Amino acid sequence: MLVEDDGLRVSAHGIVYATAERFAAPVLAPPHRDAHDATRRGPACPQLPSRLDFVTGPVIDGLAQSEACQVLSITAPSDAHHLPVMVWFHGGAYMSGSGEAPKYDPDLLVAEGRVVVVRVSYRLGIFGYLNPRADADANLGLRDQIAALQWVQQHIADFGGDPSRVTIFGQSAGGDSVFNLILSSETTGLFARAIIQSAPLGLRDGRESMTAAMRVAVADALGGVAAEDAGVENLLDAQTAAVAAAQSFGLCGGLPFAPIAGLEPLPAAADAPRRLAEIAPRIEILVGYTHDDARPFLATNPRTRKLQRLGLTRPVGAVMTRRIFGAPTLGLADTWKSNGGNSATYSVDWSPPGAPLGACHCIELPLLFASPAWTDAPMLGSAPHDIDTNLARRVRGLWSAFAHAGVAGLGTSNLRL
Repeated sequence: MLVEDDGLRVSAHGIVYATAERFAAPVLAPPHRDAHDATRRGPACPQLPSRLDFVTGPVIDGLAQSEACQVLSITAPSDAHHLPVMVWFHGGAYMSGSGEAPKYDPDLLVAEGRVVVVRVSYRLGIFGYLNPRADADANLGLRDQIAALQWVQQHIADFGGDPSRVTIFGQSAGGDSVFNLILSSETTGLFARAIIQSAPLGLRDGRESMTAAMRVAVADALGGVAAEDAGVENLLDAQTAAVAAAQSFGLCGGLPFAPIAGLEPLPAAADAPRRLAEIAPRIEILVGYTHDDARPFLATNPRTRKLQRLGLTRPVGAVMTRRIFGAPTLGLADTWKSNGGNSATYSVDWSPPGAPLGACHCIELPLLFASPAWTDAPMLGSAPHDIDTNLARRVRGLWSAFAHAGVAGLGTSNLRL
């Protein structure tokens, strides 16, 4: 089960935390009774190529794909004992990515920060966030994530982690996942701290009509075949049709898949402020965004080509960054404090010389994870090895300090990176 590697104890790859039938809620997996090959990475959820491959480079290359994707990975110091636990939820617009990806290997974060890191894979896209039947189980990807946190509570002590000191953290859709996990009453007691990185919190409202239109598009694409009986490729084709249907719904169409408020395990949107007020005194948060978070999404949107011709991409990108990422993030931090909670904020201004999109969405990930797999990331420019190693060590130090001591461990409530 355990693999020793340069002072790290890796018990990760492919540990099954839950099982689920298609479009059904997950069931916690029983303890492993047979030998498990911890050297093999687990599968990613079936998915199409990411729209941000031109930013990050390929993320899941080399991974198998399977609907049985409820797996997690664990990395810990070899002498771990009652260490803080950090549980990572990957991004990818709820349509792509996997916690098993080498780009999220946390070896330096673990070694320098003296933490245990768990990386979670969960159902995506049509499999996790758009049950074709509106009256059936919803928010399945979010339920997978909750099951993973329940598994961590039960088993992480076996790997040297302290289940009473769990920090959840995620970027982009993973950051939005963290926010939804905070909102859910089913996560009470499962974590004590949370880090929200570049979550598109400005895209949460007004999704009901879009979701209904997406379900119609799925039904039309399947042509009368029950979604439970359709092949994986047919479901991915239906997912593409749903994404196309979402594009007429303005900014929300840029994040067509996401947890749906008012359906289990989430409160209704109108009840969210009450839940935040209730939970703020018990959960510490670190929230932030990057200086040019929105620029990659403008670059992929055909409607912005005129902006590019007029040289307006950068100023419009700044406006969109504030609207989708910046203002909602700072507002959340203020809301937290007003409700008696501890919060800190960060902003990332760094980018390597020649980075084509500046300090764009995902730019902090090579600093945090420092995996060699990031050397193919186009967002880093033509010299991807030109990463500020001192800044990278500082980022990892701050994230792990927060896991150890919360906001007090940061030394400030407003970080500039």
